[in-house]
Amino acid sequence: MKLASYADGSRDGHLVVVSRDLTQAHHATGIATRLQQVLDDWGFIAPQLEDLAVQLNHGKLRHAFPFEPSKCAAPLPRGAGWAVVDADGAVRRDAGHFSAPHQPLRAPADGHLALAAFTGDLAAASDTGAALDALRLLTLAVDWRVGDEGIATQLAPLAVTPDELGAAWQSGRLQARLHRLHNGSKQAPLDIDTPPGAALARLARLRPLRAGQLVGADLGPLDLPLAPGDSLLLDLKTADGASLFGAIDLDIAPDTP
Repeated sequence: MKLASYADGSRDGHLVVVSRDLTQAHHATGIATRLQQVLDDWGFIAPQLEDLAVQLNHGKLRHAFPFEPSKCAAPLPRGAGWAVVDADGAVRRDAGHFSAPHQPLRAPADGHLALAAFTGDLAAASDTGAALDALRLLTLAVDWRVGDEGIATQLAPLAVTPDELGAAWQSGRLQARLHRLHNGSKQAPLDIDTPPGAALARLARLRPLRAGQLVGADLGPLDLPLAPGDSLLLDLKTADGASLFGAIDLDIAPDTP
């Protein structure tokens, strides 16, 4: 299933279920109002949301409405923490506060990509198999280093269960292609092949993880020079061009006098 949080003026947004083709959505009211509720009680709530998603995908919900990514906050605006594990096993941490996929930024010094895994509770010293069992949802993340203000983390609009990824999810690995538009110009796509369970297990060697923790599997630097007034779109897609998590689509704020 695909989940998003519509911004509604609250700290956590309002949970919606999104159709597989990203055209329709339906409020999850009556099942859960916030994604953190789902992660806290996954075994009970997730099957109900799955049933709602099946009905939505089959066009059986009377109160479905067009999905509008521009209304999305981050899927989980306030997580239990954010840590990124790089290819060498090094861990960098930041607060678990996440920007919306369309939040404008000041000109950042650089952007760093990660595949973000939303976890349930995971015991310390868990192996990769146990970590994959605790993996609930995935999305695309970018860590922006903005001037001297530290790191701002931005998430794609959708948090998606691994079973929804189809052929892009093979034996615990995500294999997809990151498409990039810089000022409307297509950039060379980046091939992504990463096992998020390994990042979860690496972090769990240090301490137990609790539901709502986001762990990033490092995907490397964005490597695009961004200037005030620029636009940027990032969209991780399958081999046949289907968007997995929706697009991070943002503007870099212009210089102010």
